[in-house]
Amino acid sequence: MQKLFARWDLFVVFVVLLLCQASLGATVNTHALTPKKSKSQKISENQHARKRMRRLARSRAAATPRIQTTASHRRHRYYERFSTSSFAEDVTEGDAIAGEDPVVRQAAIDALGNLNGTVVAIEPTSGRILAMVNQRLALSSGAQPCSTIKLSVALAALSEGLITKETEVRLGPGSSMNLTTALAHSNNAYFEAVGRQLGFEKVSYYAHQYGLGEMAGYNITGENLGTYPEEEISTKLGGVGKMCSFGEGISMTPLQLGAMVSAIANGGTLYYLQHPNSPEEVANFEPRVKRRLDIAPLIPEISDGMAGAVSYGTARHLRVNFSEEEILGKTGTCSHAGTRYGWFASYANTDVGRVVVVIFLEGDRAVFGPRAAEIAGVVYRNLYDHSFFVRPALSSDATKPLGSSN
Repeated sequence: MQKLFARWDLFVVFVVLLLCQASLGATVNTHALTPKKSKSQKISENQHARKRMRRLARSRAAATPRIQTTASHRRHRYYERFSTSSFAEDVTEGDAIAGEDPVVRQAAIDALGNLNGTVVAIEPTSGRILAMVNQRLALSSGAQPCSTIKLSVALAALSEGLITKETEVRLGPGSSMNLTTALAHSNNAYFEAVGRQLGFEKVSYYAHQYGLGEMAGYNITGENLGTYPEEEISTKLGGVGKMCSFGEGISMTPLQLGAMVSAIANGGTLYYLQHPNSPEEVANFEPRVKRRLDIAPLIPEISDGMAGAVSYGTARHLRVNFSEEEILGKTGTCSHAGTRYGWFASYANTDVGRVVVVIFLEGDRAVFGPRAAEIAGVVYRNLYDHSFFVRPALSSDATKPLGSSN
């Protein structure tokens, strides 16, 4: 019996050993397989990630020079180099002043200072030039009118019934603008759209009606003629759209711009501008009408935009220097062949009369339209401080210079 139990014990031990071995084997196998698989995957993923990083690094290294070159190219493309100075030693040299109003001339000289530019002041109800500082530049063949051309385009579109001052012109998805805002802020897209709707023939016709492309003065010694293209400029240069927003391809003189703004100021009479050369010529002065323009009903439509330019738009810095009287105007800024142009054409709308002031500057980055508006503000300030706006207008007494004390 003892032997039987001993054998049974041995059998139980043997079975237990077999079971433990099986369990241990299973455990070992499971333990061995799982980590190996996970480790293999981890190594594979790390290698793949490193390869991707290396490829990205190589691609970025290869792309970096191109990006820098592109950025450099863009900076170079839009970087303007100017060869014209914004300053001059004596802008009054050679000016003929015997027939000018001394108060107006001094006001213009003080405002212009040593900037390379010209100031032309005009009595809009007669066409008499009260002062012309830097006559060499004022009488030259002119320059690109920049955004001042928008006055001519606006009058053309109003004359054709294409727009009113409230007409919203679509400029893009969810964007539109009316004439008053477009003039005040000198919006290029607006006037390009309007110019394309008008077409070159109508734009050109009205521009010539307003005096572009022809002499503005009557027997003014040394006056040169600006140019207006006989056909639309190429599409590469922007076509009629750019002609109507920047005056591309057009050369306008300060006198031509002054004559056009004078017609707006006086209700539609385009006078020949005259520059008296002596007190006798002033005493015997007779206005000379070039043509009557049918723009009287349109002037209220354009006036809000010109007033807005001074109140809150591109010419608002004028009011830093002068705010006592209402000033209406239009700025212009552009560049051509290494020279930047700054324009501002305006008129003072007062109870005792009106005076037109045109500022034209040329040079480098120091000149632009708003800067010209600031100078005009100083001109008006100087005139106001010398009681210019409380004296009778020239048209009521042509024998007395404006600003004179008697």
